[in-house]
Amino acid sequence: MDRASRMAGAGVVTLAACSFSFGVGAQETLPEIVVTSPSPILARPTTPQPPGFNGPAIGVLPVIDTTFSPVTVVTRDDIVREPQRSLGDLLFEKPGISASTFAPGIASRPIVRGLDNARVRIQENGIGVQDVSELGEDHAVPIDPLTANQIEVLRGPATLRYGSGSIGGVVSAINNRIPSFIPANGVTGQITGGVSSVDRGRDGSAQVDGGGGGVAVHADAFGRQAQDYSTPQGRQVNSALDVHGQSVGASVIGTSGFIGLAFQHYDALYHVPGGADAVENTRLQINQDKITSRAEIRPDTGPIEALRFSFGISRYKHNEIGIGDDGIDAIQATFRNREYEARIEAQHVPVFTALGTLTGALGVQFDRRNLDTSGEAGSLLRPTESRQAAIYLFEELAVTDTFKLQAAGRFEGTRAVGTSPDFPGDFVPTGDPLVQLPRAREFSPMSASLGALQKLPYGFVASLNGNYAERAPTSFELYSQGAHDATETFEIGNPNLKKEIARSVEIGIRKAEGPWRLDATGYYTRYTGFIYKRFTGLSCGDDFDSCGVEDENRQINYSQRNATFYGAEISSQLDIIPIGPGFVGLDAQYDFVHAQFDDGTYVPRIPPHRAGAGIFYRDPNWFARVGFLHAFDHTQIGEFETLTPGYTLLKAEVSYRQRLDPNTFGFQDITVAAIGDNLLNDDVRNSASFKKDEILLPGRNVRLSVTARF
Repeated sequence: MDRASRMAGAGVVTLAACSFSFGVGAQETLPEIVVTSPSPILARPTTPQPPGFNGPAIGVLPVIDTTFSPVTVVTRDDIVREPQRSLGDLLFEKPGISASTFAPGIASRPIVRGLDNARVRIQENGIGVQDVSELGEDHAVPIDPLTANQIEVLRGPATLRYGSGSIGGVVSAINNRIPSFIPANGVTGQITGGVSSVDRGRDGSAQVDGGGGGVAVHADAFGRQAQDYSTPQGRQVNSALDVHGQSVGASVIGTSGFIGLAFQHYDALYHVPGGADAVENTRLQINQDKITSRAEIRPDTGPIEALRFSFGISRYKHNEIGIGDDGIDAIQATFRNREYEARIEAQHVPVFTALGTLTGALGVQFDRRNLDTSGEAGSLLRPTESRQAAIYLFEELAVTDTFKLQAAGRFEGTRAVGTSPDFPGDFVPTGDPLVQLPRAREFSPMSASLGALQKLPYGFVASLNGNYAERAPTSFELYSQGAHDATETFEIGNPNLKKEIARSVEIGIRKAEGPWRLDATGYYTRYTGFIYKRFTGLSCGDDFDSCGVEDENRQINYSQRNATFYGAEISSQLDIIPIGPGFVGLDAQYDFVHAQFDDGTYVPRIPPHRAGAGIFYRDPNWFARVGFLHAFDHTQIGEFETLTPGYTLLKAEVSYRQRLDPNTFGFQDITVAAIGDNLLNDDVRNSASFKKDEILLPGRNVRLSVTARF
């Protein structure tokens, strides 16, 4: 009798005592478990398996039926071929996604459905990035796409699993830094190198996986260097970068589970272009050391099908260097972040009920963060501590072969401790010194989602989701109190902020197979207490006493208003003409987001309407495409914003993969690719960027790359 049958009719999942074995050597891989749950990890292994691996994978996180929520996937082939050098830039042209492009190529955080920073969670193998990129648009995300085997972006109700910081979406980098397989031939890996013309850039990465006897090991390294990039108007001064990193990891794989550990290091030195940053030669130096661990146990008996654990702890620091008011080029500000995150998740066996088969999991999550600043940043945010503990449950009920229901719930407790001055109510200096007051705020956000999925004729699948999500204010929204040079704002936090509440409805239709493929989603979100930066009408210098006298920085106060967001994301492909072993086809895409406060004014820094199309050829060895993406003029501008003109990006690419005999050549295949971007050399300004009026995005660019797999 199988495990599911033993649980037939059970209505309650219990964490009962379980027996299991954890030996090594008897078996090097585990069979894949396919379940459903709100997770950005799709119906495939946590790490896409490279050539040379022919067994099932271990370490498979819970998966969702991908037709419930929209998921954008960028494969390893796309990553090494594209000229973009950051997560934000890589995703910039995908439907429903934009980027901050504060320092293009490095400090460019993804924007999902018009939401950014504290509303978009960025993670690596399920663990948060643990940086300070959400505090300032000039701060880079210490994850380089070259280290990823795949990038996935999840929107909608499925993000609920990760809590308040994912109310807008989850951007997930997936790699094998904690090894999850032993290669069939003992060792496998790949080497990639590329050059680009627009910035005279060069990059490279290498990764290798090996093992035997129940032990798997992994190592990787990457590096990027680029000079100031070119625009249609000339060189973008102060935009160079130098980034590199390394990682090593190992896992013990047994007959009923595995446990792994990895250490990774990230270094970056990059310049910030535009305005005063270019004049002052502003540059940021980032350093992060991170330890992550992951384990999975699959008991032989009992109600638990899989028990999973993941953990990450890091030390992050960056220095902001430039010419100060004294004329000396030195460190002007420092940010430090110490953080850990832990997650335990129990996946129960399928339960047969009168309504259908129930699958799902119960999990708990913990996070603690200590943020410290010094130098000029010390006046922006004094030391803060944030803690979070959460419990979540997600279940899917397969009512019939064609109809499914999915539900999830999450409850978390958060606490943010810091200090805040006793600012006057109108934020106008009185001449009296400000008194720093200790503050501690506690919140209990609750979230829930319910979804329905119906399979339709001809391979179509329709979905309908409802989502209620609460977000606790972050420490910098509560306790900011000084000048922020990057955005040229004097930021005043609001220690009295309430929870932000989002109520969403989302409808989608998808077709993933056949000559015509379609992914279309429409959504509507109503925010109660949407937290935003409200311009008070005053300007300031570097301290509060200068407000109303100096005009270097606009004074803003974190405030709350009700707002409505709605939009759509559509993409489609059609194979038209068979040629040889492949097809010639057409593709098209369209997306928009409309964001407005209740008084009729618009939410600032929202991406424009975009539409694009292309023609492609694909077969097992060749891929070629010519296409364009047009961004329309952005006229729905927020208070104190300026109009953003539209642009057209013309792109052409071609790649060829040659399969080889590894016994003769030492490699399994070699792929050569060339891609031309912004071939019209159009002026590109990003309406979602703080710097859109100061900088242009890169002009015409050609990138050549070579990837060899062994």
